[in-house]
Amino acid sequence: MSIPASILAIALGAACGANLRWALGLALNALFPALPPGTLVANLLGAGLIGMAIATFAAMPELSPFWKLAIVTGFLGALTTFSTFSAEIFTQIQSGRLGWAFVGIAAHVAGSLVMTGLGMGAVALLRQIGR
Repeated sequence: MSIPASILAIALGAACGANLRWALGLALNALFPALPPGTLVANLLGAGLIGMAIATFAAMPELSPFWKLAIVTGFLGALTTFSTFSAEIFTQIQSGRLGWAFVGIAAHVAGSLVMTGLGMGAVALLRQIGR
């Protein structure tokens, strides 16, 4: 795949992922500012989707590299946000809310690992059903 096509795939995916992350923040973060749910939902959704993507691309190697770049590097790279997570946790620590900081760390890290596994499991189950 050419470099310009790769750049296009990443850019298209990233534009969609970044806009979804922004919309989740707008819609959800004000609901519970102590642990901004928009960032958590973006990270957990992204983790589940990346699990599904990893399993799908492994099971279907014939899929175009364009889609892997668009979905994994572009869309999911822009949707999930370690930098925002880090800033929110650091703000909690600076404000003396260590309990909420640790809850946030646990929710993002453990939740992301669980969601990645569930995403991979969902693809495996769907492949079994489809046989």
